[in-house]
Amino acid sequence: MSSSKVVLQTCGRITGRYMQFTGSYRCDIKSIVLQSKVFYSATCSRHSTTGEKKMFTYGPVGVSLTTKQAMLRDVGSRDTEFINAVKFIRSRLLEFAGVSDDKFTCVPMQGTGTFGIEAVISTTVPKNGKILILDNGTRTTISKLVDIFGLDSVMLSFPEDRGIDVKKVEECLQNHKFTNVSVVHCETRSGVMNPIGEIGALVRKYNPDATYFVDAMTSFGIVPMDLEADNVDFVVSSSDKSMSSVPGFAFIIANKEKLLQCKGQARSLSLDLVDQYEGLELNGQFRFTPPTHVMLAFRQNLLEIEAEGGILGRAKRFKQNSDVLKAGMEKMGFKRLVMGNDESVIITNFHSPKHPNFDLQDFVKRLNEKDQVIIKSKTKTPTFSICNLGNLHPEDMTHLLKCISEVCTEMNIPLPLSE
Repeated sequence: MSSSKVVLQTCGRITGRYMQFTGSYRCDIKSIVLQSKVFYSATCSRHSTTGEKKMFTYGPVGVSLTTKQAMLRDVGSRDTEFINAVKFIRSRLLEFAGVSDDKFTCVPMQGTGTFGIEAVISTTVPKNGKILILDNGTRTTISKLVDIFGLDSVMLSFPEDRGIDVKKVEECLQNHKFTNVSVVHCETRSGVMNPIGEIGALVRKYNPDATYFVDAMTSFGIVPMDLEADNVDFVVSSSDKSMSSVPGFAFIIANKEKLLQCKGQARSLSLDLVDQYEGLELNGQFRFTPPTHVMLAFRQNLLEIEAEGGILGRAKRFKQNSDVLKAGMEKMGFKRLVMGNDESVIITNFHSPKHPNFDLQDFVKRLNEKDQVIIKSKTKTPTFSICNLGNLHPEDMTHLLKCISEVCTEMNIPLPLSE
């Protein structure tokens, strides 16, 4: 565990379930984690007493009160405190990725997760390169970037309700030479999980010099990864979504050797991944104005994740949430889009009922009026998505199920569904 000194906003008093910050002081990481454990039940409150909505979306997500409160102070981008906070964040994210700083580095990038994806594609695909895009039935962000940059590419598409067929990937890799291969770990639109380890092994077997990139926007920090064993060179995630903090920056876990080979290739100034890395290594600073408040919130969020038991502790809660949701929805007769080994505990899509009284837009609106925010999915099949991200707990899932039952009654849709 790092012994870096950081500043943690501390509790002057506790009102109800919440900590109210009255100042700050310096202490080492071990002390901070111990305090976070003491206050964990307060900081990660269950049902809101402030009238806030519960977010069952894949971004932005609901965050703890103390994570929000960490933003209520100003720091300079060149302050020693902020530079140390960035250093702590980069180090801790490498630990979450299960890699050492000997071979990998963490590069934070201003903006949303999409900024991080664009930074990787812009920087890592060489001028005469060719990228294989593995896609679960939807036109991905990467395919749009490929069109914008005019890159040579092959898209291998699969049904949206199941994981990628590695046999077809193998056939493609045998017949083409690629400089880059990309895949989404947990497909945001459908919640389907893809076998990144099996794909990585095939990339190394047939295209050993290719750069293998994984979009882990909704899985990083929830599903344990072994980047070296899975032959992954670049992983992108963001401060919100799976990491349960406020949006504002992306981060890239990068193989140092692969990253430095890309120097001079970037098609963007602000999203030049190598330049961003070299600046951070030189003086610990961002090249352009960083989201200081967002990063202070993220540092606090990392401490709360540590207090929960790290990735394994979080994974346990997400599994419990998912089990409650799926059992309750099944009891009401709702059918899942993705089943079996391909489904995740992170995002679950349910088929829209065929009952004549069901209107998806009205269904979503009525739940929103009950402070339960779900979304209409972007899948080809008519579905709605319930995401298990952010500051959610089993009792939140139980309350959502109660509200869904109430809305169905209001819409004159008898339960369980008969279809």
